[in-house]
Amino acid sequence: MHKPASFERRSLLRRAGAAALIAAAGAARGEPEAPAHSALPLPTAAAPPPEVTRALAQYATEVRLADLPDAVTRQGVRTLLNWTGCAIGGARHEAVERAIAALEPFCGAREARIPGRSERVDIFLAALVAGISSHVFDYDDTHLKTIIHPAGPVASAILAWAQHRPVRGADFLNALLIGIETECRIGNAVYPSHYDLGWHITGTCGTFGSAVACGRLMSLDASRMGWALGLAASQPVGLKIQFGSMTKSFHPGRAAQNGLLAAVLAAQGYTADAAALEGRDGWAQALSREHDWREVTDGLGTRFERALNTYKPFACGIVTHPAIDAAIQLRNEYGLQAAPISAIELRANPLVLSLTGKTDPRSGLEAKFSIYYCIAAGIVYGAAGERQFSDAAVKDPAIVALRPHITVLTDTAIGPEQAELTIRLADGRVLTRRVEHAIGSLERPMSDGALEAKFTDLAAGILPPARIRRVLELCRDVASLDDAAQIARAAAAGPAI
Repeated sequence: MHKPASFERRSLLRRAGAAALIAAAGAARGEPEAPAHSALPLPTAAAPPPEVTRALAQYATEVRLADLPDAVTRQGVRTLLNWTGCAIGGARHEAVERAIAALEPFCGAREARIPGRSERVDIFLAALVAGISSHVFDYDDTHLKTIIHPAGPVASAILAWAQHRPVRGADFLNALLIGIETECRIGNAVYPSHYDLGWHITGTCGTFGSAVACGRLMSLDASRMGWALGLAASQPVGLKIQFGSMTKSFHPGRAAQNGLLAAVLAAQGYTADAAALEGRDGWAQALSREHDWREVTDGLGTRFERALNTYKPFACGIVTHPAIDAAIQLRNEYGLQAAPISAIELRANPLVLSLTGKTDPRSGLEAKFSIYYCIAAGIVYGAAGERQFSDAAVKDPAIVALRPHITVLTDTAIGPEQAELTIRLADGRVLTRRVEHAIGSLERPMSDGALEAKFTDLAAGILPPARIRRVLELCRDVASLDDAAQIARAAAAGPAI
């Protein structure tokens, strides 16, 4: 653990101050001045931190799409497809409706479309609302090492910008990948301490991702890109206490908006400290007790965090997925129904209860953070898509009756990606299933076909079938598009443009 430089400085000042007071008191009593060798020893100066902000800024201005392995660009396409489907699917959620109703009267130039919506709004509101709608179902992508949802802040911001200034599809995809790499590396450096302090890491780190992605599309030089990162550092957003409320989805939306703002300001020469991430009194010192800058700088350009993105088959907190997977497996294998079940016991990592311990959810948003509801839904419905997290589903009598029979035992020997579910039936049978890696993880990834089916399901009822197919094609072929804004126009509700 790196001891912050400010801590050492404060300690030194306190010790020097104490020594001065002792000397002054002695002089007042007429005592001789203490010899120099009796002074308290000065602490050894800490090594300066690496220039993390500068390294990220330089990387973001230099990397080209052609430099990236095919596996990385392929994940970029899958990420874009998944994000677009989630943004369209969430576009009619009450959180989105309320955000637009509150802010549209103050709109600037109405030049941007929002996936799944018919309004035209200014690019800052478009970035905010797209971030909200893409995350409100909690169905978006996840970088499992940090639990960051990478696409929400980045894609929301750059799709808004692409409707203000023309952007080639290849440049759009490159910016998306640069932004994701940036936010995930910064997240790696401070996780889990930063997260344990109560910060929602998607919001706090996502602002960096959206800032550099937009900065790249604005062709910022390294100095201005560093200012964009510095401006992003001064705009952290997101607290874990908001999980289960509309405000959770506000976090990636605001991160998208804040990052876009940071890049726009930096492009005009609005300065920021060149060491805003790592410097004394900087972002890391303020928001985390521990940090490891090697996670940011090591292998930059050769090791790709963006290749580690995953996609959810279940529309809820990622730590519940192993338990849901186990519940659905047992249900399908044994033809289970809720009525003959006398008890259910889950052994899981403590993070499960910490993040999803709501015992009596009253809404679909709360149910996404209730491990008890998630297990019950897996058994009763055999699925945990967005339809299974409606407010009506939460009140299903079969679900409500089953929840009290579920016990969760935490065990640090079980990783967050694991779960062991035991179901006791009224006839005395005991069924157990252990999941090492849930469906949707890196070890058991969703196929391209499954991702497209998820997209189609989310967009159904919002876009007509022909438009759904068109948006799918545009996302798949993003690198060859002359104008990335075609995605925004095709994904908007209303007549095709």
